[in-house]
Amino acid sequence: MDADAAAQHLLDHRQRQATMEDLPPDLRPTDLAEAYRVQEVLVGRLLEGSGGRAIGYKVACTNPIAQEALKIDRPVFGRLLSSTTFDSPAALPSDRFVHRVVEAEFGVRMGATVPEGSGPHTAATIARYVGEVLPSIEVVDHRFVDWSVGALPVAADNAIHGCWVKGEPATRDWRKLNLAYHEVTVTVDGEVATVGTGRAVLGHPLNVVAWLADELPRFGRQLRAGDYITTGVCTDVFEAVAGQTTTADFGPLGSVAITWQ
Repeated sequence: MDADAAAQHLLDHRQRQATMEDLPPDLRPTDLAEAYRVQEVLVGRLLEGSGGRAIGYKVACTNPIAQEALKIDRPVFGRLLSSTTFDSPAALPSDRFVHRVVEAEFGVRMGATVPEGSGPHTAATIARYVGEVLPSIEVVDHRFVDWSVGALPVAADNAIHGCWVKGEPATRDWRKLNLAYHEVTVTVDGEVATVGTGRAVLGHPLNVVAWLADELPRFGRQLRAGDYITTGVCTDVFEAVAGQTTTADFGPLGSVAITWQ
């Protein structure tokens, strides 16, 4: 498989907002290592085009429903980019996206680098490296016609990351909160659309951080101080439309809002 050619194919479809059934057979990754090689090339080209930088990671497939749909038994990661990260409240042009799938997610900012060889980690052991927990919405945008493509092309396409909107943490005392049972309410124009908790993401948002800290070294990476992580959707998902305002309320952790123009 030619990772450069596969990344360019995905980039072309992003730029043209064109949909596809799947990657061509000769450009389709056969395992996660190949998928992440394509992702790395794609992210590099996205950064070249925007002048931005990678600021952390998004984690997808953190619940059984998503894993079943994408035919994988584990999460996958993508990169968060400065050029597609916005502070809340954000006003986003609807036509910038093929899809505007709203995912309320617990965000994390790492306070310290996770030392090499320190795993395997759990929510309890990874907590010492976490600096902040913050409210966020990831917007998932994809060009695949349906999920029958499976997880490998999705991972290659930077885990179909569209953008990330983050809020300021309303409390620094996140360690006093039970994040597994912490409730998140998503509203559209003030009306409740969906409610969930941190249990939806591997049972606890910090389980996702622990998984990522252990997974990255398998692919030559390391979770570092200052990295942001968005830990996967903790509510039902839906697609936003122009003219709406979408808000995710994380209670003591704060809220985050997007107005769709």
